[in-house]
Amino acid sequence: MELSPSPRTVEEIFKDYSARRGGVVRALTQDVDEFYGLCDPDKENLCLYGHPNESWEVNLPAEEVPPELPEPALGINFARDGMNRRDWISLVAVHSDSWLLSVAFYLGARLNRNERKRLFSLINDLPTVFEVVTERKPLKEKPTVDSGSKSRGSTKRSSDGQVKSNPKLADESYEEDEDEHGETLCGSCGGNYSADEFWIGCDICERWFHGKCVKITPAKAESIKQYKCPSCSMKRGRP
Repeated sequence: MELSPSPRTVEEIFKDYSARRGGVVRALTQDVDEFYGLCDPDKENLCLYGHPNESWEVNLPAEEVPPELPEPALGINFARDGMNRRDWISLVAVHSDSWLLSVAFYLGARLNRNERKRLFSLINDLPTVFEVVTERKPLKEKPTVDSGSKSRGSTKRSSDGQVKSNPKLADESYEEDEDEHGETLCGSCGGNYSADEFWIGCDICERWFHGKCVKITPAKAESIKQYKCPSCSMKRGRP
């Protein structure tokens, strides 16, 4: 199994993840009959590999120990004839999702905490292989933003001064705003942006927080002219 030079940046690792995922998805959907035929239960332990060039391969596991990269689930062929075909493919999909994540975070071992969060956020924006195979692709949350204010999602304050917990976003502005807000993380808990939760932005450091994490309600936000997060409030209070 040939390996490309190990990716190092978040973007490189995500590109590698996306390509491997694309190969696996194709094996389990578009090329599923070919994949099914290759997984002969009479053969030795077989694995499904997705490669960085978006191809896929059914092959024996790597011989070197430990392997250069984490290995996919071993022996996927043995259960093929003992299960309903759709259930077996779904099982392979679940194991493939686990393998794709393990490869991504193996390659990202030297990333810092924020980079790992960003990598997972990018990965989490894509449907899992299992969701694609079982047609359970979730509707992606559309980040919402008021063009006249800093607030996102459940905004701190809109242009008319009213707090809105979940304003609707015009379709034509979705693609533009998606890139800007899709990776927003709470400055307190590190959780991902969600349009159905109240968020508030610090006017000092410009980080965003779940209202519940900083104990600010939509009603309380209405009376705040300039919001300072707990960290900035402590810094301002020092001599």
